[in-house]
Amino acid sequence: MQVAICGAGPSGLSQLHAFECARQNGYSIPNIVCFEKQTDFGGQWNYSWRTGFDNYSEPVHSSMYHNLWTNLPKECSEFVDYSFDEHFGQPFTSFPPRTILSDYIRGYAERNNVRQYIRFNTVVRWISYSDEKQKFHVVVKDLLKDETRSEEFDYVIIATGHFSTPNVPYFDGIETFPGRILHSHDFRFAQHFHGQDVLIIGNGFSAEDIALQLYKYGAKSIILSYRTKPKGFKWPDGVKEVPLLVRIDKESVHFRDGSSHTVNAIIFCTGYVHHFPFLDDNLRLKSTNSLYPADLYKAIVWVHQPRLLYLGMQRLTFSFNIGNVQA
Repeated sequence: MQVAICGAGPSGLSQLHAFECARQNGYSIPNIVCFEKQTDFGGQWNYSWRTGFDNYSEPVHSSMYHNLWTNLPKECSEFVDYSFDEHFGQPFTSFPPRTILSDYIRGYAERNNVRQYIRFNTVVRWISYSDEKQKFHVVVKDLLKDETRSEEFDYVIIATGHFSTPNVPYFDGIETFPGRILHSHDFRFAQHFHGQDVLIIGNGFSAEDIALQLYKYGAKSIILSYRTKPKGFKWPDGVKEVPLLVRIDKESVHFRDGSSHTVNAIIFCTGYVHHFPFLDDNLRLKSTNSLYPADLYKAIVWVHQPRLLYLGMQRLTFSFNIGNVQA
């Protein structure tokens, strides 16, 4: 039996860990190949200074920014059988920076001896299923060798995540704005906005975190435009919330309550979309960021083809734990 796993982030590593534990306990496991387009473990936590495209002209996967810290306690983001305290050999702060998370994930992977199954620098181009052969046809590209090849598998597990393709809504007049426009996916350094008036569209976790980063590193003012209701925090001076943006006229931005401001930059913190362009239409999950995605039995098994499995596709809170349980 041949099994393909797409992605070596936390969910993919959890699945590899489950197989390797079974093997070490004397069970027979299938032939496993994990395809990972990046150069190392970690998925989202594998930080890149690049934005847009990587050195192979592939879309940059990571949405991490340089000074990111976790917004959930590490106790909510631990693998079930490998604690942060065990990894670092001592008690550790509950809200570590991204570098600590990345080191922890790599330690988990190395401890579980899963590197042997992973083909790094290999991007999945296309996956389809043949009813006649009862096999998946998987086309991949070795980025180092610049070679494309195809293989057949009995099962496919999708663990590529859903926080790397930005959702960017349109606002009337945005094409007239002369300043910088970006999505939080491409945000790396708050220092780039020192002395500027910045509009953030959205008021979720990324919006509030980036707003405080901008404040810390010297942005002149920060406006958060919310769609439904304000956070209502006691924001520091220079940070305020306003209703949804409705129109842009060059540097002037206008909001639903009739107010307007002049800004130098706009940052979209408007979330991400589930995006699987490498999957045939009849295999492709089409979902918003929800707790229970449609067409996935137990949030894992693709009901239209039970040999296809998705990991970590629901709205995540206890993210690493969920990956472990699903695997």
